Amino acid sequence: MTHLRKMMLEELERRNYAQTTIDCYIQAIEDFARHFHRPPDQLTPEHIREYQAYLFRERKAGRIHRDARLAALRFFYTQTIKKAWSVADTPYRRRRDPCPAS
Repeated sequence: MTHLRKMMLEELERRNYAQTTIDCYIQAIEDFARHFHRPPDQLTPEHIREYQAYLFRERKAGRIHRDARLAALRFFYTQTIKKAWSVADTPYRRRRDPCPAS
């Protein structure tokens, strides 16, 4: 187990995340790092944006899958390695508001 994986796992468990969420988040970070053939702590916000586009265009991942991946990345960067995270640069999908009733 890598040091980063251990750190993330400990942080997820410390915050009492469900085991299914832990498994999903760990897998998401592994896939992200594997996609670029580099450790995730060496990847930049530009890599995250590129990965989001890859999930959308090439993997044809659904919205829930993309949101879960982004949540895992956000957790990794903000809680595990304590790096700044720009919500403006990596937004979640836009939610549709229902039309107002007349």
